[in-house]
Amino acid sequence: MLFRRAKSLVGLDIGSSSVKAIELKPAGKGFRVSAIGVESVPPDCIVDGAIIDGGAVADAVRRLFANKRFKAKDVVASLSGNSVIVKKITLPSMTEAELSESIYWEAEQYIPFDIQDVNLDYEILDTTGEGSMEVLLVAAKKDKIADYTNVISQAGKAPVIVDVDVFALQNAFEANYGFEPSAVVAILNAGASAININILSGSQSVFTRDVSMGGNAFTEAVQKELNLPYESAEQLKKGQDVDGATYEDARAVLRAMTDNVLLEVEKTFDFFKATASNDRIDRIMLCGGASRVEGFAESLRERFATEVEQFDPFRQVGCDPKKVGIDNPDDYGPVAAVAMGLALRKVGDR
Repeated sequence: MLFRRAKSLVGLDIGSSSVKAIELKPAGKGFRVSAIGVESVPPDCIVDGAIIDGGAVADAVRRLFANKRFKAKDVVASLSGNSVIVKKITLPSMTEAELSESIYWEAEQYIPFDIQDVNLDYEILDTTGEGSMEVLLVAAKKDKIADYTNVISQAGKAPVIVDVDVFALQNAFEANYGFEPSAVVAILNAGASAININILSGSQSVFTRDVSMGGNAFTEAVQKELNLPYESAEQLKKGQDVDGATYEDARAVLRAMTDNVLLEVEKTFDFFKATASNDRIDRIMLCGGASRVEGFAESLRERFATEVEQFDPFRQVGCDPKKVGIDNPDDYGPVAAVAMGLALRKVGDR
């Protein structure tokens, strides 16, 4: 059994505007994509990370897996938003066994939910402190986990792991870029209804936050200001002219919205700098559908005077468009990072 390769898993990113899935196959020392797909989800089926219409989401997942290239039955999904708490805590030094016994009691002080209502996980980060240790604590509400796993089961697949979006991003980053021991990297995943932020120092996640503002806010602002249908506003947001309005008309609205979003990002960076031992961010990696809003990356670069790079989840993980039945991996790149990070998981790993 020792040498049997771990079963492959499908990484499934259930987002508020679309579901994305990736399955990987080993290739040499790394991986290549064996199946990939994106299906849109009707508006308001998922609000602030909570599944409101499970049937509609399950239908979207089913349509995704109608693609016969997906072979694995087991699925890894992830959560974000206010049903997930990620906290770094300092505890007195203790053994693994002592920690596993006392973690629930310790966690109760840091988690704003009833401890009976959450699934808890933790990882020891650092034991070098004098008589103390740093532990990363992750808690997710059981009912939210159940909502996501039920949707996957309804779609005929087996949910085996539920991860957290910010850690899936970290996995995808490690596989494609590796870690630089001294670099501080902020990964920003700008989705339709939220921005997941994970700040890494070397290989460690040192600060995470979900900002509940995303691409939908841009579309709604354009729709309201220019009195347009939602679809037209969505196209304008991406820089395409539509009937009755040009991108120029939308530019001021998008710029104002970008400023609002960047203010939240700035607050996050300020929180991080106030609690961290260093107060710099060397590089911002940007992904997510809303990262394609015209001018967003440039504004980010200007505001923080930091190198901003589009996160490429296919930088080291091979993707042959013909073999997976897509025209261009670049179309998937901005939205595939979380699904890629999930697909890199193995059954039973932490």
